[in-house]
Amino acid sequence: MKELAILGATASGKTALSLDIASKHNAVILSLDSLSLYKEIDIASAKPTKEERGEIIHFGIDEIYPDEHFSSALFFDLYKKAKLFANQNDKNLIIVGGTSFYLKSLCEGLSKFPQIDDTIKEKVKEILKDKQKAYDFIEKNDKEYAKKISSSDSYRIGKWYEIYLSSSKPATLYFQEHGKEPLVKDLKIFEISVDREELRKKIALRTKKMIKEGIVDEVFYLEKKYTRKPKPLKAIGIKESLEYLDGKIDLGELEERITIATAQLAKRQFTFNKTQFSNTIKADIKNIKKLVEDEF
Repeated sequence: MKELAILGATASGKTALSLDIASKHNAVILSLDSLSLYKEIDIASAKPTKEERGEIIHFGIDEIYPDEHFSSALFFDLYKKAKLFANQNDKNLIIVGGTSFYLKSLCEGLSKFPQIDDTIKEKVKEILKDKQKAYDFIEKNDKEYAKKISSSDSYRIGKWYEIYLSSSKPATLYFQEHGKEPLVKDLKIFEISVDREELRKKIALRTKKMIKEGIVDEVFYLEKKYTRKPKPLKAIGIKESLEYLDGKIDLGELEERITIATAQLAKRQFTFNKTQFSNTIKADIKNIKKLVEDEF
């Protein structure tokens, strides 16, 4: 089984490229896109449609609902699932997307959590009834962890107490003592290079397409079903559409704001990849395609 990763900023053409390569080289795809994970967020995520995916098996797309929690640990499970499927079905695995943080986590690993039994889970539920008190205790006993979370972050406060009650150690100390184990080693990583001005034009065209396809209607449906509380509803494209629905901006401003915010995201993606991955193979999309296909 061959295994490799294709990175690229949003709208760089990586989705179409990965579909083309997967269809020619008997591969399944693991998506690295943080918004494509969610069911019912189709236009705003620019995920490939079911028709575009065809018979190519995808992991990391339509996995959970917008009001369900997602973490790097869940992405680890998706990777294991994708790799197991590829192995069992004699297929190759292509990891592709713009949310490179998840790939970095795969390459570096996550610390193993202690076993959490039902008794501890019940104790944590009781503790979380007073989140401020729970947070104050963390701040007193684990200042480093407390700095990274808010006093209203039930999920991370709860995780801290699960570790503390099961190991008798603050989370920061526990993680220091339990080294990370990478899930993937010696992975070849290819990155699509795109001229900034050319990319901005592609982003502008994609934004026009999103609006034409009905992103506003999609967001109206999502808000009605899930309210504005879930984290995915603060994503680019969705938050601007909510402003439009509130009457704060017109359609022209909606298009402009989504385009600008997406371009800013692309810049952050370029910077992250440059600083976090030292051995990526970079080239324009035509040459990346040739380089990737040479691997099979």
